[in-house]
Amino acid sequence: MLETRRAEERGLADHGWLRSFHSFSFADYHDPAHVGFGALRVINEDRIQPGTGFGTHGHRDMEIISYVLEGALAHRDSMGNGSTIVPGDVQRMSAGRGVMHSEFNHEPHGVTHFLQIWIEPDVRGIAPSYEQKRFAPEEKRGRLCLVASPDGREGSVTINQDAFVYAALLDGAERVTHRLAPGRRAYLHLARGRLSANGVPLAAGDALKATQVDEIVLEHGAAAEVLLFDLA
Repeated sequence: MLETRRAEERGLADHGWLRSFHSFSFADYHDPAHVGFGALRVINEDRIQPGTGFGTHGHRDMEIISYVLEGALAHRDSMGNGSTIVPGDVQRMSAGRGVMHSEFNHEPHGVTHFLQIWIEPDVRGIAPSYEQKRFAPEEKRGRLCLVASPDGREGSVTINQDAFVYAALLDGAERVTHRLAPGRRAYLHLARGRLSANGVPLAAGDALKATQVDEIVLEHGAAAEVLLFDLA
């Protein structure tokens, strides 16, 4: 079964310094039909204005992945980590039993555009941890590049959940097929551009939920950047 979630159907929070689209129920946005998909709990498409950001705040028992599309995101946390995330980087923070962090766009000009993704872990109360890796465009060009997994295979960041996150760049005649094992489901989020997934045309911000299907076929891309979640 395939279910399409169009970009304009998402929740929107506009705080001036931050414009955020919520694929799932988050903060003041609540939609009982969209509270998560398997272990996937949050996909927020955030745009942070120059010189602003999220002040120090806390999380616990959540796998948090940041995926920058444009600009730069400065990160600091109570574990002593400080880094700047740019397009191509994938940051994973396992909040575990509790962590404090901040995220800022320190650039004087230019908006930081990124996806903040939360995946519910399969273990609670662990020590918090942090990881950041870079995936070059050629690793994602015309193929699904594994960027997050339970065991860090293929150079991916490691998350505490039976979930696999792939990223791909697709254009023109490029075509990708992803097989789903029995009992697994997929969630596809198109970050930008256009493409077709299992014959369904998608535009930037659109998503596709897939259950009880054998495979996901991605084709007819036009400057497409897509994330695919393979979930238990």
